[in-house]
Amino acid sequence: MFHDLAMIYAEHAALFAGSIFLLGLVVGSFLNVVVFRLPVMLDLEWRAQAAELLGQPATSRAPFNLVTPRSACPACHAQIAAWQNIPLISWMVLRARCHACGTRISVRYPLVEFATGVLSAWVAWHFGVSAATACALTVTWCLIALASIDIDTQLLPDGITLPLMWAGLLASVLIGPTAGTTLPVSPADAITGAAAGYLSLWLVFHAFRLITGKDGMGYGDFKLYAALGAWLGWRVLPLVILLAAASGALIGIAMIVLRGRDRAAPMPFGPYLAIAGWISMLYGKTLIDGYLQLAGIGR
Repeated sequence: MFHDLAMIYAEHAALFAGSIFLLGLVVGSFLNVVVFRLPVMLDLEWRAQAAELLGQPATSRAPFNLVTPRSACPACHAQIAAWQNIPLISWMVLRARCHACGTRISVRYPLVEFATGVLSAWVAWHFGVSAATACALTVTWCLIALASIDIDTQLLPDGITLPLMWAGLLASVLIGPTAGTTLPVSPADAITGAAAGYLSLWLVFHAFRLITGKDGMGYGDFKLYAALGAWLGWRVLPLVILLAAASGALIGIAMIVLRGRDRAAPMPFGPYLAIAGWISMLYGKTLIDGYLQLAGIGR
């Protein structure tokens, strides 16, 4: 059955991309839960650890994780029914308002769902029916969650970055490079990429702090860069950091000019690493080869 379905999808790329788009919508709905709840879970965990270190009695509280309790309106706490969780459709049917109290529902929720669907379909169209698509979808979904959390909290949780890195290393061993695709890479490239990604930003961090006395980035950025290195290999890392720095500079300047953003205000770097990593995952080899040819090196 699965073989027949794979054959149908292989012959009909648009059908495959459309199916993955629908899957992406569902995953995007779950990512909204992750983006909202994971920082709260981390805060509760840190508070519990602090209380334990201070010798304070542990406080009992209801379970709070990615599954429990059921989703509810943050304003009136009315539980959200299953049909109100249908990606995109429920937001439009409810006219962007809570069914119980009328509180406006942020447009961010359908945007995350739609972006996840579109990027997932893009990946499926690019890689086709292959192990590379499964790998690229995993990376894509993790990058969306990490970028969204970093925008909100300036955190890149270890609960996502470290499994993403280990998954890249395992994929390089269990799947390895496949003819015609660039994902995953060989074990040697993955290990070197993970080490180079972490150590390079670690060195930049300490050099910047030594010169300025300030922290230029967080350790989560090192781990995310290491995860990208594990999936993409060390050769693509210079392109990733170049694209991340360029996009960060352009968006930062635009925010200062157009919105009057304080230049001294910290700006999360994770979203730009995520954007650069995703672009490099799909088009890294093409961009590098094009640059080398333009520079006359690849001739």
